[in-house]
Amino acid sequence: MVNENPNLEELSDPPVLEKALQAEPSVSVHPIVSIHPSVSAHPSSSVHPSTSAQPGGLNHPSSSCQELSVIKLSKRRWAVVLVFSCYSMCNAFQWIQYSSINNIFMHFYGVSAFAIDWLSMCYMLTYIPLLLPVAWLLEKFGLRTIALTGSALNCLGAWVKLGSLKPHLFPVTVLGQVICSVAQVFILGMPSRIASVWFGANEVSTACSVAVFGNQLGIAIGFLVPPILVPNIKDQDQLAYHISIMFYIIGGVATLLFILVIIVFKEKPKHPPSRAQSLSYALASSDASYFSSIVRLFKNLNFVLLVITYGLNAGAFYALSTLLNRMVILHYPGEEVNAGRIGLTIVIAGMLGAVISGIWLDKSKTYKETTLVVYIMTLVGMVVYTFTLSLGHLWVVFLTAGTLGFFMTGYLPLGFEFAVELTYPESEGMSSGLLNVSAQVFGIIFTISQGQIIDSYGTMPGNIFLCVFLSLGAALTAFIRADLRRQKANKEVPETRVQEEENNTSKAPTILSEDHF
Repeated sequence: MVNENPNLEELSDPPVLEKALQAEPSVSVHPIVSIHPSVSAHPSSSVHPSTSAQPGGLNHPSSSCQELSVIKLSKRRWAVVLVFSCYSMCNAFQWIQYSSINNIFMHFYGVSAFAIDWLSMCYMLTYIPLLLPVAWLLEKFGLRTIALTGSALNCLGAWVKLGSLKPHLFPVTVLGQVICSVAQVFILGMPSRIASVWFGANEVSTACSVAVFGNQLGIAIGFLVPPILVPNIKDQDQLAYHISIMFYIIGGVATLLFILVIIVFKEKPKHPPSRAQSLSYALASSDASYFSSIVRLFKNLNFVLLVITYGLNAGAFYALSTLLNRMVILHYPGEEVNAGRIGLTIVIAGMLGAVISGIWLDKSKTYKETTLVVYIMTLVGMVVYTFTLSLGHLWVVFLTAGTLGFFMTGYLPLGFEFAVELTYPESEGMSSGLLNVSAQVFGIIFTISQGQIIDSYGTMPGNIFLCVFLSLGAALTAFIRADLRRQKANKEVPETRVQEEENNTSKAPTILSEDHF
């Protein structure tokens, strides 16, 4: 499916490429790049921001031949992605910590189940209006600034919640949760951006999976730990004490992670890690319109279909996670701890699925096929889970929920990476952000609708409701065309190899590791 000899038009929409090809010699980009009609990107071994792109590369062979085409991988890349994964984990824990013991917080604060549901849904609601401003900040100020802001807000929200340890202080816990939800906007769109900026062509999908892995691990811990730390007891003072332990632990962890972000997180490596990344510097012009990028993304039919299908899948996952405690307790009264363990099983299985999917994509590059198979298996898993939840056997629920989670949660990094492939060289933060907006919109709709259906008709009709929309998502996924633009950019083209052989002075990009951290 990948053309071995792509031209520039295949890599991006015409407006971007016209600007790249017509750029004046003074246009600044990061690597030294000679843009040929066959798309040849040759970054120098010393990348400098003041280096200019030469549109007439063929007219100046002597200068381009003297450039060293060396691509280096920084050892720091793994520290960066692991620190990001950890503070994403912390934020995800705070998202689900209320819903995983929904009935206990209802009793403590004296509010309805719907009010507790909103402590989860506020994460979805705040993301929608804040995506575009945060995506603009990511483009304007870069990864480090966004990472510092996100981890700082996450830390602040965790400590604010410690002021809500009285039954009448529910508004304070809402405030803390809203702050954490704003932090989430600075987190969700970063996995694919970190992977592209820091990792080589054969690592990006695995790196993206690791970045998403942290978020899923946080949800898993959020299902497991709250039922253990906060038992279902009637005494309000004792209950406040147990809740305070949970809040203090998460506040301390959030503070430690904020300090690690300050120390470890850097804007980008010294050298580009892949041909696609160095080429993306060349295609980005200083006068590029932020809103023009959004318009181009929405003109990309394949990406629009992916936005819809990703939203349907992730929205179903959000609704299932938020309402899981209520559904399990309806069929298995008094099993709050096992309800949390079922949620843990869903997410742990999904983490395994995400890692396997990332490794598989790096090896096979079969983005469309893998995404479609995983989506269909998600639908199958949801159907099986729907009809086994009420059988009265918890072990069956554990088994079917784990199978569902393996595919449903494992799909999330697939969507991120497929989006980057379909939209290259547009901003990874923007493509990921639009996927997440779709997920939040469908998450709110599904959570409210399924909650009302469960209250009125029971759990089975509520889960069938999700099955219908997952069927729609699987059908739409089949219509997405695998236009893998980033893979094309990473391919060596014949014209480039011939020129290198004739001049005998330049070499193909070689992947090395920096000697220093």
